Amino acid sequence: MSPQEKIKFISNWIKDYVNNMPLKAESLVIGISGGIDSSVSSTLSAMTGLKTIVLSMPIKQKSNQHDLSLKHQEWLTKNFKNVEAHTINLDELFLAFSSSLSKFDNEHGMANSRARLRMTTLYQVAAANKGIVVGTGNKVEDFGVGFYTKYGDGGVDISPIADCLKTQVWEMGRYLEINPLIINAAPTDGLWSDGRNDEQQLGMSYQELEEAMLDTNSPNHKKYLKIREANLHKMKEIPVCKFDE
Repeated sequence: MSPQEKIKFISNWIKDYVNNMPLKAESLVIGISGGIDSSVSSTLSAMTGLKTIVLSMPIKQKSNQHDLSLKHQEWLTKNFKNVEAHTINLDELFLAFSSSLSKFDNEHGMANSRARLRMTTLYQVAAANKGIVVGTGNKVEDFGVGFYTKYGDGGVDISPIADCLKTQVWEMGRYLEINPLIINAAPTDGLWSDGRNDEQQLGMSYQELEEAMLDTNSPNHKKYLKIREANLHKMKEIPVCKFDE
């Protein structure tokens, strides 16, 4: 399937999902980070013609990352009349949160908490607009290495690009004429104070991860499996204690 066909298919899928809901959602709510996944997902949402609310939610964000988010906001509102854009600064909220939990300070935990605060914000905005939350995870993250925060950015109502490899998302982004600065930016979740990117966290590029996912003979396959095994608990159903009756 070509990038053009994927774009049309996914946008129609989003619209069909909403139209077939027992109680039809009145809006699509999505967080935009300045990264390629959220940029493509938000554009596909806007293409449905449904009311699309995009949120930029900086939390002690690096200025270059936030600037890309604002550039995409501006591009969306210029090109789609059904898009409503907001910037919700979560710095003070996160400061109060981290201060209240100072006895339980943990760098990784606080990074994950940023994702969860963003998730909470998305659901609040969705509730206020009778909407659903649109996810931005791709196939490598969601089903390959589990590179997301459990019950954080993994907590969404629909996930339109979860069957797309990262390279396919880049292809769609180029076809959609997403800002080249976003396409060429090093992928990052924007959750760390030192600005570390995805490759630095994972130890592999997305191209290497995809090759390792698709080819068991890849020299990176064992490394990929090691990352995957450490995160399998995120990709499985919640364990439930059941009685044998």
